[in-house]
Amino acid sequence: MYDVVTLGEAMLRLTPPGFTRFQQADRFETYVAGSELNTSISLSQLGAKVAWLSRLTDNGLGRLIEGTLAHYRVDPSYIVWTHDDRVGLYFLEQGHPPRPTRVIYDRANSAASRMHPDELPADLFQPGNARLLHTTGITLAIGDNMAATAVEAARRARESGWRLSFDLNYRSKLWSAQQAREICQPLMQQADILFVPANDAAFVYGLRDEPAEMLRALAEQFPQAVIVMTLGEGGAAARTPDGAYHHRPIFPAEEVSRIGRGDAFSAGFLYRYLATQDVASALAWGTALAALKYSTLGDFPVFERAEIEMLVSEEQAGYFR
Repeated sequence: MYDVVTLGEAMLRLTPPGFTRFQQADRFETYVAGSELNTSISLSQLGAKVAWLSRLTDNGLGRLIEGTLAHYRVDPSYIVWTHDDRVGLYFLEQGHPPRPTRVIYDRANSAASRMHPDELPADLFQPGNARLLHTTGITLAIGDNMAATAVEAARRARESGWRLSFDLNYRSKLWSAQQAREICQPLMQQADILFVPANDAAFVYGLRDEPAEMLRALAEQFPQAVIVMTLGEGGAAARTPDGAYHHRPIFPAEEVSRIGRGDAFSAGFLYRYLATQDVASALAWGTALAALKYSTLGDFPVFERAEIEMLVSEEQAGYFR
């Protein structure tokens, strides 16, 4: 039925226009946001069939999120609707060197944070209904109920024969490194595909070395997984369970907004890996989609699959060398 099912929270992002600072703002631009939602929408634009699981407040803000998913052909039919709680918000002030980008979260007691395992759709978690479940450490961090829901979703997915993808996606404003390490451990030990940004490996696991060595150290703890590491300007790398190491550089891109770049990368990687089982090709598609996101406003890129294919083919032809 689906290539990928994702589980996570959606929020609304409010940003002062241009590079206006918070204290200067007389209006805010609104974007639909959320790590798993970003990945879902990118996967759908690539051609994957995707469903998104979450819990939303049944008001205009929740329906705005539902409408955005539907617009990009992500199936929103498994959303749990409630008249209680709220849709989470975050405020982002776009920075420019030497001034950093600033984020203020306003997501406490969101509807998604209170999602309960009993609210997972039993009819969805069946053999043959999906190929892979994807979630992130952010989902585990936003509340005990949602953390329990993610663990139960992973259990049901594995029992149904689905693969599991997990992005550590550490956020220091949500929890400590020790909490992230302990609570994410069960899902990381089950995952077939692990996304661990280099900064997260440093903060959460204390790993500060060359990418190949950091991946080797992670593989000692999670030997079952294809472990994928984003390296910022250094590109991306991966290690497979048989010990093979892959690395690829970034695609050149002019920065418009880096928000959501990691989610775009994970979408590109997952799409290509599910299609080919080729890690090197999946890294190319992930870095290509991350570059397109880098040049796009909003939390997820808006693109056509042909643009990714063109970037990858031009790189293979040597145009970026």
